[in-house]
Amino acid sequence: MITTDTIIAPATAIGDGGIAVVRISGPQSLSALKKYFLPTSLTNNFRSHQLYHGILTDHLGQHIDEVMAVYMAAPHTYTRDDVVEIHCHGSNQVVKTIISLYLHFGLRLAQAGEFTYRAFINGRLDLSQAEAVARLIAAKSDSSRKLSLSQVEGLLSRTLYEITDNLRNLLVFLEAWIDFPEEDLPSEDLLRIRNEISRNIDQITAITDTYNSGKILCEGATILLVGRPNVGKSSLLNALLGEERAIVTDIPGTTRDLLEEGLTLSGVPVRLIDSAGLRDSTDPVEVEGVRRAKLKLQQADLVLFLVEGSATVDQQDIYAYQACHGYPALLVKTKQDLPQIADTSFCNFPEYSISTKTDYGLDILRAAIADFLLGEHLASSESVLLTEQRHYDALIVACRYLTNFFEALNAEQPFEFLVFELREALVSLGQISGATTSDDVLEKIFSQFCIGK
Repeated sequence: MITTDTIIAPATAIGDGGIAVVRISGPQSLSALKKYFLPTSLTNNFRSHQLYHGILTDHLGQHIDEVMAVYMAAPHTYTRDDVVEIHCHGSNQVVKTIISLYLHFGLRLAQAGEFTYRAFINGRLDLSQAEAVARLIAAKSDSSRKLSLSQVEGLLSRTLYEITDNLRNLLVFLEAWIDFPEEDLPSEDLLRIRNEISRNIDQITAITDTYNSGKILCEGATILLVGRPNVGKSSLLNALLGEERAIVTDIPGTTRDLLEEGLTLSGVPVRLIDSAGLRDSTDPVEVEGVRRAKLKLQQADLVLFLVEGSATVDQQDIYAYQACHGYPALLVKTKQDLPQIADTSFCNFPEYSISTKTDYGLDILRAAIADFLLGEHLASSESVLLTEQRHYDALIVACRYLTNFFEALNAEQPFEFLVFELREALVSLGQISGATTSDDVLEKIFSQFCIGK
């Protein structure tokens, strides 16, 4: 992307609303504002970060809209370039007219993510923070918002910079010793290097272990309800949703297809899927429903395997259990308000008893689902959780090079081998911050942003 010209784009979502914001960034920002904005105060000296009321006109002097405008002087802006924001009425036509006016003036329509790209290029954000901006915009739960905001504020970056700085210091130290091949490294220095590399490996491993939880917090989890027909899957879905979404009858096989609904459980965005009862059937429609349910088993983050606690376990329960075996699952015994006779010793999943009629056990089940999905990695302002596959892959590679370094050090390999492993580990870490990221990867990352960000 060209970063020396002046760009413009709507900063608010497309659609009619009370207010819309048009953002301009670049060296012509202030002159562009002055060209068409008539402030009520009749001033020509705009103070930075101060809102001005006035009228926006076109090149013929015709009024476009009554607006509020703010000029923000570099470097104290989002992009670290001069920035202007025009707050207009939220009509699509008003926004289009303002954009067209300034394109005619000579500004360029911003590409997707270009404002954030300029913030990255100008050093206001590193690449992991920039990616977190996109996550923050797309946050679907409060936990996701908190996690994304902590990364925008640099929680992950500070942790990785600490590791990077330590490795760079070790690299400088070892490169200096390469010039003195006839001298052995003092034993106390060898011990210090071992301890520091071991600590860095442990730090990186602790971060990569959070990836599944972080991804679930940001993108949500898929939970599949599985069991024989009429076991209470639809009743449980309705109870967790707090509304009558699925049809509940005493007739087995009521649910023929997958029914998906979204909600938040203990801060985790979840897609609940009510599936067809798993059993052998000759009904072609029900057979197709069972086939789809089995396919969903492979994609689910968690399976809730339901058994009716007030009925004797039969072959249909065993059939459903065998379909779930090998997948992450919890056993849910339903209809706890009735006498319990089901023997669930055949199942080794963690067990929970519920009643959708009395709400017994539902809060415990909700907490168990959150614990299962997140483990110990609960979202807080102090938690470092990975959310990006790219970050995870880079850290895994960096950890591999550090492990190679550790093994080479113990094998008393020449320092040149050790230095190579350290350099490669630093390259991998630099891919997260953007220090060593290729242009192709940068383009792919920022192309996923909205135009106004």
